Amino acid sequence: MGFGDLIYGVYERRLAHELDHDRMPHHVGAIVDGNRRWAKDAGTNLSEGYAAGAAKVDEFLGWCHDLGVGTVTFWVLSTDNLQRPDDELASILGAVEALVDRLADDGRWRLTLMGSLELLPAESVIRLKEAAGRTADFTTMRVNICVGYGGRQELTDAIRSLLLEKSAEGRTLDDVAHTLEVDDIAEHLYTKGQPDPDLVIRTSGEQRLSGFLLWQSVHSEFYFSDVLWPAFRKVDLLRAFRSYAARQRRFGR
Repeated sequence: MGFGDLIYGVYERRLAHELDHDRMPHHVGAIVDGNRRWAKDAGTNLSEGYAAGAAKVDEFLGWCHDLGVGTVTFWVLSTDNLQRPDDELASILGAVEALVDRLADDGRWRLTLMGSLELLPAESVIRLKEAAGRTADFTTMRVNICVGYGGRQELTDAIRSLLLEKSAEGRTLDDVAHTLEVDDIAEHLYTKGQPDPDLVIRTSGEQRLSGFLLWQSVHSEFYFSDVLWPAFRKVDLLRAFRSYAARQRRFGR
């Protein structure tokens, strides 16, 4: 172990010791950005960059589990990403499929796929659903994988689902419009029945949500890290949790 590793270990332990465990996030959202830039900086190809990013998810989940987090939501593929060149999209999907398979085999995480899966290749959807289905009875920690996800698309899907449900009940559009409540829409979101994220982390230095959990993040705290996702370390997560614990959450009040 080099001197730098020793200093890093000391710093990590100090951060962990200083955390206020009574003020920890229970649901963490993660926009895992920077895989392409990491691959370029490392002088490797995109496939290896996306594979490195997928491998980081395993580490991140382990850290969150050890810190008592109950739910983690990852955004790994957006609806905008689906417009990328075929070879790049194939690299992303391959990494995501391998990731979901691996997480399912772990035996701890209850996986939920969130997004417009009908926009993905049929063979990818079959593989992803089969893997997630194997985790239905796992209870240690819920892990949401946002794939083919867009915030506007989620709200569109929620409204469509709501209207179809009310129509099936014999309700008129005018009746629905006059009785619609916030909770009616929330019941049709991808995250139905789950708590909203307390903390949303985005890596790679970008300081925007890009549509991630638009409805659910209204009262979330945000933490933007300059670190590219494949290089994200436990100390970076601990810094994010330290920042979160120091904030006074007002929930719009």
